[in-house]
Amino acid sequence: MSKQDRAVAVFGAAGHTGRFVVAELMRRGITPIAVARDTAKLAAFADRGIEVRSASIEDPESLDHAFKEAAAVINCAGPFLETADAVISAALRAGIHYLDVTAEQPSVQASYDKFDKAARDAGVLAIPAMGFYGGFADLLVTTAMGDWDFADEISVGIALDSWHPTQGTRITGEKNTARRMVVANGRLTPVAQPAAEMDWDFAEPFARQKVVELPFSEIVVIARHKRSSELRTYLSRTALSDVRDPATPPPAPADDEGRSAQTFLVEAIVRHGEHARRIGAQGRDIYAFSAPLICEAVQRILDGKARDIGAQAPGAVFDARDYLDALADQGHLSFVAEG
Repeated sequence: MSKQDRAVAVFGAAGHTGRFVVAELMRRGITPIAVARDTAKLAAFADRGIEVRSASIEDPESLDHAFKEAAAVINCAGPFLETADAVISAALRAGIHYLDVTAEQPSVQASYDKFDKAARDAGVLAIPAMGFYGGFADLLVTTAMGDWDFADEISVGIALDSWHPTQGTRITGEKNTARRMVVANGRLTPVAQPAAEMDWDFAEPFARQKVVELPFSEIVVIARHKRSSELRTYLSRTALSDVRDPATPPPAPADDEGRSAQTFLVEAIVRHGEHARRIGAQGRDIYAFSAPLICEAVQRILDGKARDIGAQAPGAVFDARDYLDALADQGHLSFVAEG
């Protein structure tokens, strides 16, 4: 594969997650093209010899130019309800793959509904929500389900020791007013209010945590290809309190890679009849972790390891267990609570 075939545009490269994604692509030998509305914010990339391009969602021609000669585009610019449509459309015009890191359920559903046929016609993949919220839980659930084609109940538990939100997270939270969805009685259904609360016995070091039902994009992603009567997500109350507090500061770098000190643990419990399967994985910094998570997908697509085309969930087009094992081998996560 030529250098041109290994180039990947990163839309929103100047943002918090975008900077991690550019660095991860370089570590993998994939040529990044840093794209943002204001190239002045990309000066640090240009100084390192990374090609920078200007584009905005209001200017389709600028997007066409920005994605020229790329094999794929990673969209890191939220709110994705505002950016995904324009960026996917540009990717399809260019005949290249599209991925993003949205946690927004309506954005994922709209991408599936609107772009599946167009992506198939173009012979490319569109994978929304290939980040910490969304794709990660889907890979865990897909692994846990294994040879089961149906689950009576799927529960995803997310424990964060803290959640210092980025400015982008704050803006998205303010603008995303859509009712959150879960799967109940086999159908996507608005989550009940007030939100359910309970205790979740996570693996160490989190142990028992108070959790609140708070579904993110993983609900729509998992439901895209896995059948279940019930599918719900629970977030630790500690994390929810942090992100809802306007005084909580943004994440601060705590190592040479710019990662924060935040730690996470995500567990998936899948039940079918009297049988239950459980898998969990832990790591550090949900924003930084989204970079190897999505770049692993890009690398597999470029290497011809995706099983299908169209608008897809990651668990439907990748070997979920092998994918997670690869991230563990790279040092990005470790498994817990498996069985």
